[in-house]
Amino acid sequence: MTRRELLFALAAPGPRLQLVDVTRAAGLNFTHHTGAFGSRYLPETLGPGCAFLDYDNDGWLDVLLVNGQDWPGHPKRRATLQLYKNNRNGTFTDVTKAAGLDISFYGLGVAVADFNNDGFPDLYVTGVGQNRLLRNTGRGTFVDVTAAAGLGNRTGFSTSAVWLDYDRDGHLDLFVCNYVRWSPESDVFCSLDGKAKSYCTPEAYRGTTCWLFRNKGNGTFEDVTAKSGLFDASSKSLGVAMLDYDQDGWPDLFVANDTQPNKLYRNNRDGTFREMAVRAGVAFAEDGRARAGMGVDAGDFRRTGREGLAVTNFDNEMIGLYESTGTGFVDRAAETGIAAASRTTLGFGCLFFDADLDGHLDLLAVNGHIDDSVRNLARGPAYAQPPHLFLNDGKGKFRDISGEVGGGFREPKVGRGLALGDFDRDGDLDVLLTTNGGPAYLYRNDVGNGHRSIRFRLEGRTSNRDAIGAVVQVEDEGGWQMRRIRSGSSYLSSSMLAATFGVGLQTAVKRVVVRWPNGRVDEFKGLPTGVTYHCVEGQAPVALNYR
Repeated sequence: MTRRELLFALAAPGPRLQLVDVTRAAGLNFTHHTGAFGSRYLPETLGPGCAFLDYDNDGWLDVLLVNGQDWPGHPKRRATLQLYKNNRNGTFTDVTKAAGLDISFYGLGVAVADFNNDGFPDLYVTGVGQNRLLRNTGRGTFVDVTAAAGLGNRTGFSTSAVWLDYDRDGHLDLFVCNYVRWSPESDVFCSLDGKAKSYCTPEAYRGTTCWLFRNKGNGTFEDVTAKSGLFDASSKSLGVAMLDYDQDGWPDLFVANDTQPNKLYRNNRDGTFREMAVRAGVAFAEDGRARAGMGVDAGDFRRTGREGLAVTNFDNEMIGLYESTGTGFVDRAAETGIAAASRTTLGFGCLFFDADLDGHLDLLAVNGHIDDSVRNLARGPAYAQPPHLFLNDGKGKFRDISGEVGGGFREPKVGRGLALGDFDRDGDLDVLLTTNGGPAYLYRNDVGNGHRSIRFRLEGRTSNRDAIGAVVQVEDEGGWQMRRIRSGSSYLSSSMLAATFGVGLQTAVKRVVVRWPNGRVDEFKGLPTGVTYHCVEGQAPVALNYR
């Protein structure tokens, strides 16, 4: 770092980043349809997920938004998935119909990955009833292969999903969260005032198990929920994140449950999992009660080389921020400042990312209540709530700067889904979020402090093509940073797969280590920053300009 660069960095006031609302200018014209007609059905509270993906492999991120549907016998308007193609100039074009995604069903979440290793991202869309597996043809269209893939005989109330290669055979498997046993016929009457119907909490319904489907490598899947040890009919699952909590090189799973204990499934490396949440300290709040877990993400926010967890919860329950001790976790939300700031908000989507590219993972969370009638309660919580953007000072404290980044970002919203991706290819990560019964928002991140980034787009050969599960470690002047290539996390949503590292004003990093899902390790030295690198397993990285 030169003396001039150092003086510039020291003189830069505050976070020096702006989140600019470019939704309208970008052409994202979307309104989520809950199907609500007055009966206050439980699925209407959950909202839609969203995704950044490059569906046509042109190097620019496109946007997918999930939608609901009318309830039988109560027609209002036809609603479908919506896919927006990136025009490479800051705008998007709605290509839903042309891509074959003009599909109407009660959708909730989406997980994006190349399940058949053909080089094109596929979609798994969850919801009420039948989930959908939509295969990318590589010609700009998708086809529904749910039945052909052996996934058409399972219906439920599915929420978040994640792709992972749990058996490390090079083929991506699928883990699906399910919420509760609910149908219009079994809907329960709940009320806040004893008179008018309100939305029920999940305590009114029985739980149900999540599902694990093993990819057989021939385009079909096998249900291995029971024989893998994951069957648990007590769960009420909303969020899931892949991590390697015991650092043995095999992917584990954390599941956020609503009013039930969270679950931490350790991979036994033999096709089975062992539930470890109580032992690891993440099943309950510190008072011993189960919280209402919604969204979850994993990330090395302490730069220790170990992944911690963030979990959003109901209002008055606070966000959980779990630091890894190597053998378990400790909730650091109170001492970091996150607990107090999130006490009165009801969180959904949450993600770790380096918002200001200073080399430390920050935390973004979107909030909103489940029932608009809370506005009628004296001193009750708000229905629309502002998001949190917690800036990590690198010394163990987080500060909410959501009111300092402009663009109307702090304005209250009924937030739900959240995804990150660099849609304008300028090196920082932009924000896509959805609201329940309202619009989607696209915020362009403008980092104005001169900070740089370095990004890695991985391609597996013997590992799965997307390299999901791989770990990228970067050594810079401040030590080591790490990112895991993963699908899912947040809430109902999927972010950009490539790993982005903020490096401040550094023009090069000392060393990069890539640990592939199959155990192979590649190492590179002295890579310049301000660049995206395409890393093929076993080969030297190829530099690509951001633009």
